[in-house]
Amino acid sequence: MPKNIEIKKEKERVVLVGAITRGETEEAVAEYLEELAFLTDTAGGVVLKTFTQKMDKPDPATYIGKGKAEEIKAYIEEHKADLVVFDDELTASQQRNLDRAFKTRVIDRSNLILDIFAMRARTAHARTQVELAQYQYLLPRLAGMWTHLERQKGGIGLKGPGEKEIETDRRIVRDKIALLKKKLEQIDKQKATQRSNRGNLVRVALVGYTNVGKSTIMNMLSKTNVFAEDKLFATLDTTVRKVVIGNLPFLLSDTVGFIRKLPHHLIESFKSTLDEVRESDVLLHVVDISHPNFEEQLQVVRDTLAEITGNEEKKTIVVFNKMDKYSWVEKEEDDLTPSTRENISLEEMKETWMATMNAPCIFISAKKKQNLEPFRRLLYDTVVEIHQQRYPYDHFLY
Repeated sequence: MPKNIEIKKEKERVVLVGAITRGETEEAVAEYLEELAFLTDTAGGVVLKTFTQKMDKPDPATYIGKGKAEEIKAYIEEHKADLVVFDDELTASQQRNLDRAFKTRVIDRSNLILDIFAMRARTAHARTQVELAQYQYLLPRLAGMWTHLERQKGGIGLKGPGEKEIETDRRIVRDKIALLKKKLEQIDKQKATQRSNRGNLVRVALVGYTNVGKSTIMNMLSKTNVFAEDKLFATLDTTVRKVVIGNLPFLLSDTVGFIRKLPHHLIESFKSTLDEVRESDVLLHVVDISHPNFEEQLQVVRDTLAEITGNEEKKTIVVFNKMDKYSWVEKEEDDLTPSTRENISLEEMKETWMATMNAPCIFISAKKKQNLEPFRRLLYDTVVEIHQQRYPYDHFLY
């Protein structure tokens, strides 16, 4: 075959499944599944169809009911789907039963996110963190999988009297987890040394939901070319740059984006990466103001930050980004229905949030370079205040 012919791998054909349980609305679940579709696209799949089912609580055997399972099975067979992705985490037995019922691969949202992280990890640090999270996710799901993991110890003398294959696999996974944790400890020590060598510059960390424009803001402020893409989790590795506004230098770090239902193992594995957040003096919490559910995304980030920092109060600036994409429909004058997100103007939105936020906030478009000078001024004033507390005899002019 000629070398100049490129073989393109066909995208996997994917079916998505979500459940509307007690306490959840159809609108909320539809939005979760829309995000799951975006995750699927990021992972390289194409969504054929989305199924939802209303139920009081998940079925312990198959998560969904028998009738819905039959409906999905028929669709898979007719359209030759390669993969089924559930929006909620499945137990080992649920996944095993669904695999058998559908006769195709079944994964959950956590598994999909782990796969994207594995695809996006570029440095040894990120790859080690992702691998650790993958093995921690795999361990309770080994039963019934009869997986043959790579045996670095060799076969002779490995098994004890009467030991089953599954127990061998479990021990291998536990050994790998212990090895990866030890490796991460060494990397974390190196990272801590690097941070201590940066001197006493004020530290600013960009945080926010995934795909809100943190890397674009990083590039704009630091005048560097950090990888930015309209995909989920474009950034995994924390990037730190020295930034100067006026004549005041400070350190700016770009961190991994958060997402709802983020696998617990990933939060644990990436806590070391998020040391930049814990040790920062100022957080720039970036929010996509154009997203229809930006308020929920904002709360997801706050909750995740509380878990990472132990509810430590940090000076925060909320940056409402993508104001150029904000859209709304003006209400008729005689329309007495309550205002919703869809019919509130950007100016009204600004007034509402600036009046209710406990932290300073600003509205910008990093991509279109809108309102950037007031943003720089606000950031400068915040950083210089901290700097002057540390070095009261230094004076800077903007």
